[in-house]
Amino acid sequence: MLFKRKNPKIFCIGRNKTGTTSLSKAFVDLGFKLGDQVEAEWLFDDWVKRDFSKLKRYCQNAEVFQDSPFSLPYTFVYLDQIFPNSKFILTVRDSALQWYHSLVRFHAKLWANDGVRPTKDDLKRAFYLYEGFPYDAIKRQFGTPDDDLYCQSTLIKAYEDYNQSVVEYFKYKPDSFLHLNVGKPDSYWKFCAFLNKKPIYDEFPWEQKTEDLKV
Repeated sequence: MLFKRKNPKIFCIGRNKTGTTSLSKAFVDLGFKLGDQVEAEWLFDDWVKRDFSKLKRYCQNAEVFQDSPFSLPYTFVYLDQIFPNSKFILTVRDSALQWYHSLVRFHAKLWANDGVRPTKDDLKRAFYLYEGFPYDAIKRQFGTPDDDLYCQSTLIKAYEDYNQSVVEYFKYKPDSFLHLNVGKPDSYWKFCAFLNKKPIYDEFPWEQKTEDLKV
């Protein structure tokens, strides 16, 4: 069923593990319709080929979208062109290192023994969408070697480069773009002002669901 409300599309384009679960909770509580995240993640292979045709159709079914493939490089440029007047929110952590440790801890909790960083074998055995998808997702996003899939310098550079590319792209479109750290005290009020919505909290609701993969 196509989503008929006339509000502009809202794309949350911060990398996974930047507070996007709390962001989605805030959107739902304000009455927004979110896209089905698992359905969107099946479009990962299309993203690898930079084929966004299915993504365009998928976006007809809701008004707010986040995480993969919306959080991946190149996607935001296409979305800005194909959905004019849309809004974009880039969520970030306090530092790139904080983001890195959050991602590694999350994946270790899901797929590795004793909380150590997942290995190639761990990720190839892991099941999400299909067996081995977590391995494919890491390799295709970051291109890290099998003996150091979570190479700190590579992942941090990818995070920083991506954020910088987003900020640079939207530099002259301030009405369409919000740079947001959900951990900051005034972040929820900035979020609501950007959406022209009346706040219903003092700060973002805290949400952390390990079962929500979001690699």
